[in-house]
Amino acid sequence: MHCQSELAIGLMSGTSMDGIDAALVKISQDNSSVEAELLEFECYPYSEEVKETLISLSKGTNGGTREICLMQELLGKLYADACVSLCQKAGVDKHDISFVGCHGQTLWHQPKAVAYLGNTIRGTLQIGDPSFICEKMGCPAVSDFRPRDMAAGGQGAPIVPYTEFLLYREDKDVALLNIGGISNITIIPANGRIDDVVAFDTGPGNLLIDQMVKDYTQGEKAYDEGGKIALSGEASKALLDHMMQDDYLKIVPPKSTGREHYNSVFLKDIYEFCTTNNISKVDMIATVSRYTAECVYYSVREFSSVYPSKLIVSGGGAHNEAIMTYLKELFLDCRVMKAEEAGINPDAKEAVAMAVLAHETMQRKCNNVPSVTGADHPVIMGRITY
Repeated sequence: MHCQSELAIGLMSGTSMDGIDAALVKISQDNSSVEAELLEFECYPYSEEVKETLISLSKGTNGGTREICLMQELLGKLYADACVSLCQKAGVDKHDISFVGCHGQTLWHQPKAVAYLGNTIRGTLQIGDPSFICEKMGCPAVSDFRPRDMAAGGQGAPIVPYTEFLLYREDKDVALLNIGGISNITIIPANGRIDDVVAFDTGPGNLLIDQMVKDYTQGEKAYDEGGKIALSGEASKALLDHMMQDDYLKIVPPKSTGREHYNSVFLKDIYEFCTTNNISKVDMIATVSRYTAECVYYSVREFSSVYPSKLIVSGGGAHNEAIMTYLKELFLDCRVMKAEEAGINPDAKEAVAMAVLAHETMQRKCNNVPSVTGADHPVIMGRITY
């Protein structure tokens, strides 16, 4: 059977706001399937100044239209530079790239409707002008994936399950967990159809831990490398029980979340509880790391009709041995494994997904999963800039 293939780049900037994940992907398609082969990957970190500004803007109360406008253009340039650098690293002529899929940087995600100027509004905002990618690369850029799903009644998240169904389904019940700033899980029943897929954000991933470590080390460390700080402490049952009262956990999917919920107010409550109950900062970091794992286990137990035979973990959290240890303690009779054990680059998986989503957009194929996002019907997500 004739199989067509083309080169694409996928760009992902997640909730951690630490940089741009760039994946060079060979996408092959025949009449019945799509395959994606990762050829090269690199993470291009944001400068500390850019990261801090993005975190400030994402609070929803800082900055203004001037700041957002300038950041929109700056990120567009950084995305374009990342594409060119990745091609140079791979020894590939940039003119051989057919298209780029760019997620953009989320500044605000509002999946739950709120009253606004006499209307009821939901919305999502990812910034980073794709025009710069087109200008530097000479190919189309696909961006702004989420809004089309939201217009059809969905939450615009999660969007990766479509690609995970295409690439990773098998004859066993399998779950794919990505731990970035926020944790999201996709559960694919054995030999299931796309409508059988269950996926949603389980709760926080690294973002609470990162901020706590930054506070604890007075800015010397941006994250808990390898989970060493958490492993040196002991999880507090009292704090864990307190955190498990989080309203988000009880919401029935479809659901998604972000910094809008897990923010400074959420952190302040944790700090105050620890002060009142004499819980050390190290034990607090251990507990919040445990909480990331507990949220995943609770979510699978409550909202999935199948119990996975294996849990494949990717994202920055896959490198946190404390979180991985907690997951293994919770998921008995389930093989908890890092993505590379399944032949998947744990850092590149979501960037690869952006390339595959863009491929489907370019092919005019619907690429959301209504059963996951809550959309009324399938839609073609993504805006194409030629």
